[in-house]
Amino acid sequence: MLDRSMPPALILCGGQGTRLRDLTEVLPKPMVPVGPQPIVWHIMKTYAAFGVRRFILCLGYKRESFIDYFLNYHARGSDITVNLGKGGKITYHGQHDEEEWEVTLADTGEKTMTGGRVARAAKYLRPEDQDVFLTYGDGVANVDMAKLLAHHRRHDLALTVSAVHPAGRFGEMQLSGDQVKGFHEKPQTESGLINGGYMVLRRRFIDQYLTTDQGLVLEQEPMRTAANEGQMSAFVHHGFWQCMDTAREHQLLTQLWESGKAPWTERW
Repeated sequence: MLDRSMPPALILCGGQGTRLRDLTEVLPKPMVPVGPQPIVWHIMKTYAAFGVRRFILCLGYKRESFIDYFLNYHARGSDITVNLGKGGKITYHGQHDEEEWEVTLADTGEKTMTGGRVARAAKYLRPEDQDVFLTYGDGVANVDMAKLLAHHRRHDLALTVSAVHPAGRFGEMQLSGDQVKGFHEKPQTESGLINGGYMVLRRRFIDQYLTTDQGLVLEQEPMRTAANEGQMSAFVHHGFWQCMDTAREHQLLTQLWESGKAPWTERW
């Protein structure tokens, strides 16, 4: 039984993925397959395992790939019979995934940056959506979404970010207990905890820190300002987390999937 009280999930899917150029010249990065399905499907399955059923995909680069995929979702996984006569009836044969998902494909602009994308897609939130999950369309994890949401609501700050430990090229945070005291995007020298995505926003974060400006980068002024004003919390995740920025990382995720022991699928 799905938990209808779970917030919707916004997924940032509009970037070009230049580090994965060999694959993203054909497909947008969230549509690059890990096994038989695109990585964005894996992310959605992870949320769905905790009862999330509404998704808003913030599209830009090659958005037609998402439209084709979701409009033809059942046809891709089934044998089908098409009646070409009047009415054009389509019959799907055998078993296929019956995901109870509502997926909104929001065109947020091909060149819009992350903060602008979230603000533009926010028009598809419902009045009762006071909390919103937010993540990137290119990373998988075994984050416990129920615990993440409980942490967010307990601290009652505008933004909660999952903090993870891998080395690399991401926004580094300084913590005081659970509160984020500083945020720096992709520092030259970095250690410790980084922003792993898998965030939760209060509706007021969008109203207070974001605009629909095409050049607004979520990870720059909005996050830094929220941290400086004591409105950003960290949910420390010690489990599996892996982004897919490079061909090597894509190969790693594919191998984990093919092994039958992909850590991000443990609650599916």
